[in-house]
Amino acid sequence: MKANKSVIMLCLLLFSISGNVFAQWENTGDVRIAEQSISKIDSLLKINLKIDLSDLAVQSNLAVDIIPVLLGRDEQTLRLPKLLVTGRNRHIVFQRMPQKETEGQREVRRYNKKEQYADYTISIPYQKWMGRASLSLVLDLCGCGWDVLANKRMGVTDITINDQADYIPVLAYKVPAKEIKIRQKSGQAYLDFPVNKIKIFPNYRNNVAELGKIQATIDSVRNDPNATITSVAVRGYASPEGSYRHNAYLAEHRTRALLQYVRDLYHFRDAEFTQSFEPEDWKGLEEMVVNSAMPHRDEVLAIIGDKAITDPDLRDRRLKELHGGLPYRHLLDIFYPALRRSEYVVTYTIRPFDTEEAKGLLYTDPKQLSLEEMYRIAKTYEPGSEAFNDVFDIAVRMYPKDPAANLNAANAALMRRDVATARKYLDRAPACGEKLLALGAMALYEGNKQSAEQYFKEAKAAGMTEAEVNLKFLQYIP
Repeated sequence: MKANKSVIMLCLLLFSISGNVFAQWENTGDVRIAEQSISKIDSLLKINLKIDLSDLAVQSNLAVDIIPVLLGRDEQTLRLPKLLVTGRNRHIVFQRMPQKETEGQREVRRYNKKEQYADYTISIPYQKWMGRASLSLVLDLCGCGWDVLANKRMGVTDITINDQADYIPVLAYKVPAKEIKIRQKSGQAYLDFPVNKIKIFPNYRNNVAELGKIQATIDSVRNDPNATITSVAVRGYASPEGSYRHNAYLAEHRTRALLQYVRDLYHFRDAEFTQSFEPEDWKGLEEMVVNSAMPHRDEVLAIIGDKAITDPDLRDRRLKELHGGLPYRHLLDIFYPALRRSEYVVTYTIRPFDTEEAKGLLYTDPKQLSLEEMYRIAKTYEPGSEAFNDVFDIAVRMYPKDPAANLNAANAALMRRDVATARKYLDRAPACGEKLLALGAMALYEGNKQSAEQYFKEAKAAGMTEAEVNLKFLQYIP
């Protein structure tokens, strides 16, 4: 018979005991729940906990008991089998004990000062009172035993177990607009020129490698049958030594020479070639100095940032005169070579794809797809299926700032009941009726029926017909 699985929406409160309270014992620290899920499958209640032991310190000869406890509203208490967390020597003793003495016990060795998790899974016969139960942990650091610590619980939060928890609220996805897919690839090249020369010498110093970087970027686009290069832009930068007028001349003409070199190399007919230049990159120099430990750094920064100095040649002279030129020599040797560079941007378009073509690229080269193309792929799958959710997960990775991508990814997370992920994406989604539906679903999963109802009512008022279905379902939840 098909399992009638009901998911429990719970708020889990962990009762922790600090090492300071139990200073007389050697075990210290606490634990927390990293992940948890509880579900009702037929007549069984299944509990899955991932317990974070990273902050727990267990002495070699000792052990710590972690005891999960179910608490009913009418004072029912069900102590579940404990998890024994052992130190090194205690672990060895445990392994050497006769099997009949350890059978059924749950034990894990603690490796102190290391990140560590323990999985705790148990299935128990379901009882009606568990439908309004709470779950807490009792942490026995001291070896005091259950009788001493049984009441050491604070503020246990009620949880709700709904037999209707198989229900997934009806959500609405944003349909992305079609777009012309414009992409860019960029980089930096550090070409060397003979002193005061503006001609490109491909074999001069390291120019073969630097020109190769530009060619590799362009070739990666040119060799893609789906791409068409529309423009190549180069911006040249010079360092501040020497006169501003001369630096402007060098920056402009060296940039022009590089752009012409690329033109002659590729002979693109329809691509636009543009150039710009920065005669003296004072801003780049300032960033380098800020992030350095160079001598007299603060004084150098004061001169660079002095707004009263409007003549760049005067600023250059002030730097030369500072402390007999020692800081200036550092600038010349360490920073100025990195300022002399050419930044290039290759802009291109990607052709449109039909749905089947898009499917072939989704897992191999998704950056070539638009959000609208990915949305069409998702529409071919069963809503809530793994393939369906995967599409929206990939879409938001490719377009992390897009509001529609974030909303749809939040919906996909809610389809698999991943509230934490859904909340992260919803924070980036725009205010709209679709978002109200998602917020209502999130509240429902968290057991907050009143908030869920309010969100669904607001969504209905915003014209979302899906909200009516969700509001009808809420009538069946106690």
